[in-house]
Amino acid sequence: MRAETPPAAAALPDGRGLNLFDADPDFDPLLKLYLGEKLHAHLHPHLQRLGAMAGAELDVLAATADVNPPQLRSRTRSGEDREWIEKHPAYRRLEEVAFSEYGLAAMSHRPGVLGWPQPLPPLAKYALSYLYVQAEFGVCCPLSMTDALARTLSRYGDPALVGRYLPGLTSQDMDTLTQGAMFMTEQGAGSDVGATATRAVREGESWRLYGDKWFCSNADAGVALVLARPDGAPAGTRGLSLFLLPRLAADGSQNRYRIVRLKDKLGTRGMASGEIRLEGAQAYLVGDPQRGFVQMADMINLSRLSNGMRAAGLMRRALTEALFWARRRVAFGRTLIDMPLMRRQLLKMMLPAEAARSVMLYTATQLAAADAGDEAARRRVRLLTPLLKFRACRDARRVTGDAMEVRGGCGYIEEWSDARLLRDAHLGSIWEGTSNIVALDALRAIRRDEALAPLLEALSGTPYDAFLAKAGTFAKEADDANARQAATALYYASAAAILWREGLPRRQRLAELVRVHRLEPRDPFEAAADTFDDLLQE
Repeated sequence: MRAETPPAAAALPDGRGLNLFDADPDFDPLLKLYLGEKLHAHLHPHLQRLGAMAGAELDVLAATADVNPPQLRSRTRSGEDREWIEKHPAYRRLEEVAFSEYGLAAMSHRPGVLGWPQPLPPLAKYALSYLYVQAEFGVCCPLSMTDALARTLSRYGDPALVGRYLPGLTSQDMDTLTQGAMFMTEQGAGSDVGATATRAVREGESWRLYGDKWFCSNADAGVALVLARPDGAPAGTRGLSLFLLPRLAADGSQNRYRIVRLKDKLGTRGMASGEIRLEGAQAYLVGDPQRGFVQMADMINLSRLSNGMRAAGLMRRALTEALFWARRRVAFGRTLIDMPLMRRQLLKMMLPAEAARSVMLYTATQLAAADAGDEAARRRVRLLTPLLKFRACRDARRVTGDAMEVRGGCGYIEEWSDARLLRDAHLGSIWEGTSNIVALDALRAIRRDEALAPLLEALSGTPYDAFLAKAGTFAKEADDANARQAATALYYASAAAILWREGLPRRQRLAELVRVHRLEPRDPFEAAADTFDDLLQE
C-alpha cells in the first residue's frame, strides 16, 4: 500500500472565512476614539457583520467577478437595437451589499441608513468602505462616484435638477437606484483637462453634447457628470462647463451616446469601464457655466479621498493575509514570523498601512468639520487629500507586492487574494490623477490655498513638531521637480503626528516606527537600534 500524503491544509494556512474586522486589532480601538461612544456602539454590529462578509462571501464573489468580466451587448435576441452591459451575478450581489444593504453611497446624504436618525458622518462611511474594499475594489469606484456626484449636484445643481435626480442617487432600492459616474478623460486631454474637446450646443432648456470620452468607469451609470466646452467659450479650463448626462433622455429613450467598447483592464475587472461617443446626447447644465472645472474639482477631490481610503484598505487586507500566513506557515522547523528577516518585512508593510489608515481617519474628521463651515478644516482637507492620494496609493503597490512574496508561490496564483490585490492597487496611482499630477496639486494647495499653516497648527504639540516644521518649509519652498519628495516628507511627518495624537500606546509606537524609518536620516552601514518586534504580537 502507498503511504498517504499529508493533507495540504496542514501545510498551507488558508485565511478564507476570517472576519477582517476582528482580525485587525487596531481598528476597533481607533473607531471608538474617532466615532465617539454612541455612534461606535451603533455601528459596531454592522462593522462586525461586514468584516465577516468581507473575509468570506464577498471575497468569493469578488474572485468570481474578477474572472467573469462584463460584456457589452448591442442588440436583443429578437433584433431590437438596445445597448446594455451584462454583468455577472457575483458582481450584482457585490453591488447589492454595498449600495442596498449598507447604503455606502447614500449614508452621507440622508437620514435612516443603517438605522441612524441623521446622515452619517464621513468617518462612518469611510470606516465601513475600508472594510468592504478589503474584499472588493471595483464596486468602490461606482460607490465613490455616486456619492461624490450626489454631493456635487446638491451643491451646484438647479433645485429642479436636484429634485429629479438626487432621490435615485441616494436610494437603497436596487430597482430605483441611479448609479453615478464621471466622464472626463479624452484621448487628447488626460491630465491636461483644459484640452477637453467635447462640444456643448444649447438647445432650449437643455444642451447637446458631441465628442469622445476615452476612459469612463461605470460606463452604464444612470447619470454622469461631464465636462464640455460650449461653442464660443474660451480655451483652457476657464471655458469648460459642467453637465449632467442621463443614460435615458427626457422621453425615456436611450440618450444619444454609445458605449463604443469596454476596456480590457489589469484590475477592477468586474466593473465596466468603457469608451463613450457622444452623438448629440441630451444634458443639463450644472451650476455656473464659467466654473465647470472648479465644480468638477469638488467631485474629483472627494474621489481622491476615497481613493486614499481604498489604498489603505488594500494595504490592510494584504497585511492581514501576510500576518495570518507568517504566524502559521512552518519552514525549517519554525513559523515564518519567528524569522528576523520576515519580521522586518512585515513591519515594512505595517508602517505604510497604519500611516494611511490614520491619515484617512483624521482627514474624514476634518471633512465633517469643513462641511459644518470650519474654514481651517477645509484648508486642511484641501492639502491632506492629495497627500493621502499620492503617498498611500504608491505605498499600496509595494505593500501588496510584498504580501504576495510572503506567501511565496501560492501568492502568485490567482486562486489566492494576493494577485487581485496587487492588480487593483496599481489603479490608485492613475485614477483621478497620476502621482506627478497629485503631488503638484499638494504644492498648489500650499501656494494658492494657503493650506499649510492650518495643518501644522492642528498637528502641533507632539514630539514630531520639528519634523513637521522642516517638512512644511521644504514643501513651501519646493519647486515642481521636488514635488514628490516634498509631498512624501509632509505626508509622513503628518502621519507620525496623527498617530501620536491618537494617544493609544500602540499607535505611539507606530509613530516612532514612522520617525525611525521615514523621517530621520539613517546610515546604510549601521544596524537599526530598535527592531519594533512588539508591534507584531497578536
